[in-house]
Amino acid sequence: MKHSISIFSAILLTVFLHDSNAQTNWHPEKGKKYIILAEQSKSRVAIADIVSSAIVWEWIPAVRPDIKPEHVKWFEAMSDAKPLESGKYILACASGGGMALVRVSDKKTMFYAYAGGNTHSVERLPDGNIVSASSTGNFMSIFVTTGKDYPEQTVRKDFYLRDGHNLVWDKNKKRLYTVSWDQLKTYRYNYNKNNPSLIAVDAAAMPDSGAHDLYRAYGKNFLWLSTHSFIFKVDMKSRKTIKADTNFGKNIKSVSSGPEGYPTIIIRPKEKWWTDEVLDLEGNSIFKQQGLRIYKARWLL
Repeated sequence: MKHSISIFSAILLTVFLHDSNAQTNWHPEKGKKYIILAEQSKSRVAIADIVSSAIVWEWIPAVRPDIKPEHVKWFEAMSDAKPLESGKYILACASGGGMALVRVSDKKTMFYAYAGGNTHSVERLPDGNIVSASSTGNFMSIFVTTGKDYPEQTVRKDFYLRDGHNLVWDKNKKRLYTVSWDQLKTYRYNYNKNNPSLIAVDAAAMPDSGAHDLYRAYGKNFLWLSTHSFIFKVDMKSRKTIKADTNFGKNIKSVSSGPEGYPTIIIRPKEKWWTDEVLDLEGNSIFKQQGLRIYKARWLL
């Protein structure tokens, strides 16, 4: 009997060691380029090495011990995944309504909660609170992050936001930006950790409707904006827009740029709202893996 148990334990240990979710100290290798994927075939966040075209890291809520089994459904259809603090953390959300802050090195879920309403974007505020945007129901929510509460007990405040699809916090100007359908809206945060609020500052008309992605341009003073038909560069000072030089501007789900040597990457659906390939603005393939359902892609920077 002892011998049988030992063999069984050894098998379990082998499976655990080969499970990608068993990684406890993963860090990007210097000199390599990685992209973060909101990947829906496995309802996960994945990191891919673009040279080897391999998935080298993944956070799958369904197998995480720090996600309650009854909450796994919150993370169906991952809709965004953003790097924070130079890639030390990833802030993710899903159309199922869930949002989470994940530490990359050991995949620990630092915080998670339920926003609901087809959550499309999340952003972290300076005091650690997290704001989300949801398209169904037209709202954004601020979650008070104490590090103690269970997801069901998390304090939240909701605000009206038409067709919520995107959020960007500008740490220099201390403003929150979102393009609501065809209006670039700017909000001021009250910095009240336990009683948070967003105060509307101004709004500027955008040249096209159906805003989807809004994302900071790396090292530049503009934001990338994707709409029904185009990709724009939105100047942060003047609010003026310039069409991006690309023939692949229609129905783009995400845009992400990087420093010199990093092409601007886009997600252009091949089927419904997903794809198995990441392209650059010229249509060149940057990463592809058959069977994936990628909704958004970001450089890990």
